This record gives sequence, C-alpha cells and structure tokens, in this order.
Amino acid sequence: MSRPLRRGARAAGILVGVGAIALSTAGGPALQTAGASSHREAPLVAADPAVDNTDVYSFVSPDKPDTVTIVANWFGLQEPNGGPNFYPWATDANYDIDIDNDGNGKPDITYRVTFATDDRRGGSTFLFDNGPVTGLNDENLLFRQNYTVSVSHGVNDWRPIAQGQAAPSFTGPASMPDYGRLRKEATANLPGGGSVYVGAAEDPFFLDLRVFDLLYGGDLSEVGTDTLAGYNVNTIVLQVPKSDLALRNDPARNPVIGVWSDTERRLLQLSPGAATSVGDFVQVSRLGNPLVNEVVVPVGLKDAFNGLSPSRDATIPEVVQRVTDPELPKLIESLYKVPAPTAPRNDLVEIFLTGIAKKAPTLDGSAPPIQADLNSQILNADAQAAAFQPSEMLRLNMSVPVTAQPNRLGVIGGDLQGFPNGRRLTDDVVDIALQAMVGAAQTGKPVDALAAGDAVDVNDASFSGSFPYVALPSPGKTTARATATDTTENAAVTVPQGGTGDSTAAVLLVAAGAGVGAAIAGGGWLLIRRRSRRAAVSGPPPSS
Repeated sequence: MSRPLRRGARAAGILVGVGAIALSTAGGPALQTAGASSHREAPLVAADPAVDNTDVYSFVSPDKPDTVTIVANWFGLQEPNGGPNFYPWATDANYDIDIDNDGNGKPDITYRVTFATDDRRGGSTFLFDNGPVTGLNDENLLFRQNYTVSVSHGVNDWRPIAQGQAAPSFTGPASMPDYGRLRKEATANLPGGGSVYVGAAEDPFFLDLRVFDLLYGGDLSEVGTDTLAGYNVNTIVLQVPKSDLALRNDPARNPVIGVWSDTERRLLQLSPGAATSVGDFVQVSRLGNPLVNEVVVPVGLKDAFNGLSPSRDATIPEVVQRVTDPELPKLIESLYKVPAPTAPRNDLVEIFLTGIAKKAPTLDGSAPPIQADLNSQILNADAQAAAFQPSEMLRLNMSVPVTAQPNRLGVIGGDLQGFPNGRRLTDDVVDIALQAMVGAAQTGKPVDALAAGDAVDVNDASFSGSFPYVALPSPGKTTARATATDTTENAAVTVPQGGTGDSTAAVLLVAAGAGVGAAIAGGGWLLIRRRSRRAAVSGPPPSS
C-alpha cells in the first residue's frame, strides 16, 4: 500500500530526514521504526498529531441495516479553545480506511481521503473566522479545507468518488452557532447509495486513562473520570452498502470483513515560515483494534508497528510473544492479586489475530480455544484457507443482526453485535479489555474483582441516531458545558447505552480484550521532522 522509500539519509540541515534506524530483536530480524498512532501512545506521535490515528469503529448501520458505517478518527486530544491555528488536516498526507475481505492481511478495498487548503486570512488577521459562521460558504470562515474521496481495489487503481468541503475545527458557539448545519453541508453522497462526512466531532472514546498510573494507583476506588470528556477529534465517517465491502460483492456468502485505518505522510523540507513536501509517501500511523499499540506492544517497537501492513504482524516470534504472554495481566496480578492466566494466551491470538472461528488457523497448530464461529474471514465461503494470514485488524461479521438494546460489554454481555465483532460507539472497550486480559474468554465468565472496570460506562456526549452518528464537537473543558448547536433535522438524540447484561454467553464470552494483541513484523522507516529554531511551528453506533 505504501510505496517503499529509498534507503539512506535525504536530509541536511533542516531537511526532514528518513533514516534506516533499526531496532534489533533477540534472535530475529531488525525492525525499522516509523511514525506513531492512537492517542499519542507511540513515542513519535507528539511530533505529528495531524496524522495520528486514534480510533476505528465499524458496525452495521442501525437505521440502514443494508449498509456498514466506519468511523475513523485522527488528531486526538483537541482542546476546542486551542487557537489560533486549531486542528487542520494535513495536505501532504493520505488518510486511508482499509478493508480485507479474504483474510490475507492486505487491503482489498481502500478508501482514501486527501485535502487541499483554502486559507483566506492573508496578512491582515490572526482570526480563524472573523464573525459568526452560518455555513461552509460564509465569508466569515477564513480557513477552509476541501476533501476528495478516492477508492482503490488493491492495485493502486485510484478513482475519485466524492468531493466536498470539510467541516472546520469547532472554535466555539459564538463563532459557529449551528455546527449541525456545517456538519450537514460537509456530508457528501457516495456512488451506490453511500455517504461520507469529514470534519470535527466530540471524541467518542470514553475511558479513565489513569490506567497508565499503575492501573489507577493500585486502588480501583479512584476510577470514574472520563479523561477524554471535552476533547474533540478529526473524523471521517463512511457509510457504504455491505455489497461494496464483501468478498465478490456477496455479503450473504462472505459476511466477514477486516477494517483498519492508516496514514501515509510525505517527507517535509522545513525552512523559516514554510514547509515543503518532498519525496515519496510512507505509512506513519495505523489503527485497528483499540489499545493494541498502547498496552500490548512494548515501547521500543511501537513506532515500527505503525509502519507495517497487517499481513506482516505474525511473522516475528519475539513480538508475537507479547500477545501469547502479555504484560498487562502480570501487572494486574501484582497490584490486585487477580491471577494471570497461564501462557500461551491462544485466546487472545484468536480474538485479535485470526478472528473467532472453530477452524481459525492458529500460530502453534493447536485447536482454537474459543470454539465458536463469529468473525474470522475463514468463515467466508469464497475465502481461500491457504491464503489466510493472522493479522491485527477490527473484524466485523456483517450478518449479525442489529441489537435492539445494545449492551456496552458487547459479546461478554451476550450481545454478539458488539466488540470484538466490530466496534460500536457505545461499546465499553476498556472494561472489555481488562476482562479479556485476566482470562474471561478462557473461563466463560467475567472476573468479579474487575467487574466495575474503570467506572466510565458511557460517553459524556450523546450520539446521534442517524448518520454520521458521532456527537457534535465539545466546547471544551474550560468553557461552560454546552454542546455545539444542531438545528438540522439530524439533531443529536440520546442513545440507549445498554446495561451490563448477564454473563451467560458461554464460549462466546470472549471478553473482547479491546485492543490487546498484535504482532509486529519486520521493517519500516522513521520519519524524522527536524525543526530549525527559527522556523515557525505553527460510540459504537446506537442500535435503535
């Protein structure tokens, strides 16, 4: 998917360099680093947040069940009061949403969104807008970005299918009194009955991120703060017919797809007051299941993971070991005395690398531990078993009916339409992840000691009941807690979040360990952005 870069340095002075910086793994090939992703979880992400993939959601559209909606987010932790430049999309990057429908770990379909900037500020103002913005064509909107959506079917046969103007960063209710109208105007139709929205949204990921302070300070009574409340993201929401995504365009015979997003970035040559794109594109960020790179992959390999195709995930034993013998359960055992399950953790391999199926291929040749058919591409009638490659991606069985009353715990709560079978906006992936890590998939029931999870069970902002489903942007933590206004017919509605459910999902209590398991395989390039001191730096959807 990404064109390979030529080996060797191309930088001098403040020219952005690409170095062959290798990370050696004991007994294995060298890993070369590249980029960063997922709410700043990899070391290099702080240098380039505009291309940082944060989350991916994929679900059967609740109000249009013949379609699938994919939400891909970038540029996390946006404080809405962070002017004057706010949070533009990169114009020298490819923002991709990838679909693998035959199980070989390579994209069979890729939707690519690219951007061009129309900056009307000139040298006369510092303002993003110089009056209330009532529409995307309002003369008061001084900074604008236009987008193009293109599609390829795995062979670089790129074809533009939609164009539009992105909804801008939300700069506050005085500047943008009706963001719902802006969102509607930023939505375009896709051929065959699909839709696309490009713009800002409230971050739908809800969790207490103090998990990184030694799992809530060793005291689960201290949980309950939604760390991402009040923050926004840049989002691309696609809604496309199931037949467009299924192998051989036949969702009845081939209902399972794998989904991930990635970003390709061109090299930048920086000079005082300017940045010029040069050279080839290189993949610098990637996101499938939530939290994989964040809590499974060790820090020395995080940047390498972001430069890899999923087809290479399972080819380095030293990294696969981080899935089959993960670090997190051992930390939980040391702090909370909940015994860590015995390795190898083939349940996690099945959840994250192969999908759940009775005949899913395993890494060690043993029988799959979760004996149920749910969401592996091996279930597709026209898939070739010999070509299947274990790989980390968000897998969705499009044939599972929409749940009338969605359960926030997904499969572990008996709701087979929830995570890890895709991911809805309301799925509580952190609680699911903790249960998966301590062995709920092996025992068939949740672990009572961690039943409360992080005590953040719903998003702080309501999702919409219709496309694009995500909540309107938040005004931020330092502004009165009013939401962005929407006076359109698609105004946001309160969505039932679902309860905890019971724990009788038998072997399908896979506890879908949100984002905990991917193997890193081989190679990539480090995108180094060296700045002159003088240079300017400038939820699973509702189911009812």
